[in-house]
Amino acid sequence: MAARRPNFAAPSTPVETPAVPVVSDAEPLSFVELGVPSVLAEALAAQGITTPRPIQAATLPDALAGRDVLGRGRTGSGKTYGFLLPVLARLAASRSQRRPGRPRAMILAPTRELATQIEAAVAPLAKLLSMRTQTIFGGVGHGPQIRGLRAGVDIVVACPGRLADHVSTGEAKLDAVEITVLDEADHMADLGFLPAVRKLMDQTPRDGQRLLFSATLDAGVNVLVRRFLNNPVTHSVDSAQSPVAKMSHHVLHVNRDDRLPVLIDLTSAPGRTLVFTRTKHGARTLARRLVASGVPAVELHGNLAQNARQRNLTAFSEGTATTLVATDIAARGIHVDDVTLVIHADPPVEHKAYLHRSGRTARGDASGTVITLMTDEQTRDVRDLTRKAGISPTTTKLGPGHPLLATLAPGERSFVQPPPPAEPKPAGASNGSRHGRTRRGPKPASSGGGQGGAPRQGASRQGGSRGGRGAGEPGRPRGAAAFSTSGRGGSRGRAGR
Repeated sequence: MAARRPNFAAPSTPVETPAVPVVSDAEPLSFVELGVPSVLAEALAAQGITTPRPIQAATLPDALAGRDVLGRGRTGSGKTYGFLLPVLARLAASRSQRRPGRPRAMILAPTRELATQIEAAVAPLAKLLSMRTQTIFGGVGHGPQIRGLRAGVDIVVACPGRLADHVSTGEAKLDAVEITVLDEADHMADLGFLPAVRKLMDQTPRDGQRLLFSATLDAGVNVLVRRFLNNPVTHSVDSAQSPVAKMSHHVLHVNRDDRLPVLIDLTSAPGRTLVFTRTKHGARTLARRLVASGVPAVELHGNLAQNARQRNLTAFSEGTATTLVATDIAARGIHVDDVTLVIHADPPVEHKAYLHRSGRTARGDASGTVITLMTDEQTRDVRDLTRKAGISPTTTKLGPGHPLLATLAPGERSFVQPPPPAEPKPAGASNGSRHGRTRRGPKPASSGGGQGGAPRQGASRQGGSRGGRGAGEPGRPRGAAAFSTSGRGGSRGRAGR
């Protein structure tokens, strides 16, 4: 095992530095002018990517020169190519050879979805350079990953838990890693992945290059900085609380029983909508109620098996489902173009989650709208949340049918109003199903178990946040009220934890 990198001098305080806005009348430098190999720049141009984003322009020269880099930019700022291009360019210039079980670069991400999207971005570029890539995360079988490692890979894109499993069995060795990237490092800290990350990085050569990219650089990230980075260059192109100019924020003050009708109204408008709930049970329940009301909706949370998660995400990205109901697993790393509306059906617990959730819209040069539903008892929490996030939302008290709903989500609606809640039945009364079992309502078309069905019981735990490697979904805060169709708080069952 490689010796641990020495603890180079680093500040004892968090590594946050003041943001320096990029203001210049000069024409921005091209990728080639920044040092990116022409073959990669041409491949990006073929995808319509010709001008480096601010975070890329700031970090590429230092990363390409082999320096350790701390890169901070808001969600959707273009951090992915900010680290992928240096990784590819430096590996292409290296004299090292690909060997079985010994990757040359390691990219760590907190969730499977983020790892998958990084792979989708790097794979076509790596192919141009005759390099191999491999994703490694939990929720799927070990076999294909092991075969890929044994065949030899240049770059692994991995969630820490599953990669640690392969290292422990000897299928992966990290002593040939020349470049290590930590993407969304603050999220890995929030999810408790730091011990696994430290163990993995301890096994990489101490003189390797380290690139750390994140939306925030706080105390949890500083632990990694002090231990592993050598005199890093910090580039912070905007503040963690910098509002996105083309993103409008609204708080809708509603009665508990009006939350579902308001959500149906908003999500039945044309365009892609991403709805966040606090619990897995809440996401599943809300998706089913939306489908029952005629809204093409799918769910995304840690209780779905990996193939179901990918199927639902594909349905959302391709437009067969216009609404994705998700837990915070989708707050980072999910990049789907043209998400016009983000709705916090359950306000998040802390402001960073609000910012990351909201960052799924108004990405790049696009505009978007963010809506938070707030009930009477949530008023103080939402006020504190938006203040800490640096957001000044427009607050409106309304109910179903209010004209503002059509302004926030314009377009012709096509939905069926949900039936009123059923009256409680006397004890022992029949519910209309055999053997006294409750008959379930309509199910989303792609809830995970099969076409038109709910997730299989046996598959629902594969991606769960309890012990699931790389699931990336934090548990429900104790005492938090999560979305329920009755408006009386979240489920107390295991799925809602």
